Amino acid sequence: MKVDEFAGENRIDQGQGGNLMVHGWPLEKCVVSKHDREILREIALRLRELAERPYEQQKVRLWTAHNDLQTEQPVIFIDCENGWNEIFPWDKTIQCQGEMAQDWEMWLRKEVYWAEVMRDDKVVEAKLYLPYHAQDTDWGIQEERIGDPTKGEAYVWKSPFADMDEEFETLDLSQYIKTPEIHVDWAASNQAFALAKEVFDGILEVEFRHKWWWSPNLSLSYCNLRGMENMMCDFYDYPDQVHAMMRRFTDGYLHKFDYLEKNGLLPNNAGSMYIGSGGIGYTSQLHGTPGQVKLMDMWGFNEAQETSEVSPDMVNEFILPYQHELAEKFGLNYYGCCEGLDKRWDYVKAAIPRLRRVSVSQWADSRKMSELLGGDYVYCYKVSPTDIAVPHPDEDYIRRRLHEVLSYCKQCGNRVELLMKDNHTLGHRPENASRWVQIAREEVGKVYG
Repeated sequence: MKVDEFAGENRIDQGQGGNLMVHGWPLEKCVVSKHDREILREIALRLRELAERPYEQQKVRLWTAHNDLQTEQPVIFIDCENGWNEIFPWDKTIQCQGEMAQDWEMWLRKEVYWAEVMRDDKVVEAKLYLPYHAQDTDWGIQEERIGDPTKGEAYVWKSPFADMDEEFETLDLSQYIKTPEIHVDWAASNQAFALAKEVFDGILEVEFRHKWWWSPNLSLSYCNLRGMENMMCDFYDYPDQVHAMMRRFTDGYLHKFDYLEKNGLLPNNAGSMYIGSGGIGYTSQLHGTPGQVKLMDMWGFNEAQETSEVSPDMVNEFILPYQHELAEKFGLNYYGCCEGLDKRWDYVKAAIPRLRRVSVSQWADSRKMSELLGGDYVYCYKVSPTDIAVPHPDEDYIRRRLHEVLSYCKQCGNRVELLMKDNHTLGHRPENASRWVQIAREEVGKVYG
């Protein structure tokens, strides 16, 4: 069986959003050697042991009560993101030789590490979640990226409409912005699935999972095609064209959602799946049947972090009406990412139906958000990743800040969760992650008992 002899060179973890494998493998990569099979089954057996602990079901019940607004007990979640490459350096850790097997190995190692070392409230399961091998055509036109984020590099981008001045106002958008389409390579996808079933037979269940339904990022799409500075000026200079672009984006996402629903491609994100801009989706209020999941069985997600410096009135005029249309399709909704919502909360609250989870970022007044949300929403507090991005974290500061936030969250009856994400580095000190979880647990214990 053919093996990619140099598949481990210059590779990094490509996982996203709570350990979601995003990209599938072409048919020629869908091979697992005897050598790789033995490695994978050994790690999978350990994952199964961990998944069968009663503790995992306790965490399921905690998340469910949390998202159902039935408990004030905080939950804790950490996703190391790029920090995984410091925990598991590819060339030193990954033992498999085939490219697909390496991706599976990294995924499994992360799940085991979550359970054995980090010990947050992420639920680990005796399952492997595979992506489809597919193409999302997106808008048919895209920005030129300078730098490669898939290699851990920073990047800037050149927007295709960036250099247009007055001509942008009369641009026929239909000639450039196309309706997104999903093209699944079923031969490759099914081959990977069949191999996974065979490799993990008797150990793990295997399911498809993807993120095509995830954020309908209207403001990001606009910035990618037009540029950030242009977007801010366009609200004033070319309001009609802004609305025209938002209309095309919204219609494109609605078309994509409809396609996924009609073709049985929607995942059940009301279980162990990462949702919105952080957190896990367990709830008793959404009920999706695998293969028949409807949008109304799912969590929806909208955000507009690129508009952080835009006035609330302009967000209400140019963004929220379109997000309302998208959010209407989903059973429960999550709103926000890095934008501060305290100044625009009244508009967001009015625009987003069945809103349940709300991002409280480092750019928001966290105390004010605590008062605004009360016990009616999940208070998704985004702890600053800079706290653990250095070789020697200031633990006294971490404790003081967590204690402060938790104290006024308890006073306001918030359904609070502590989310440590957006980690570009762990200061090359992997133990920072598990130490942060330990500190967070201790501060939760001090405040909540």
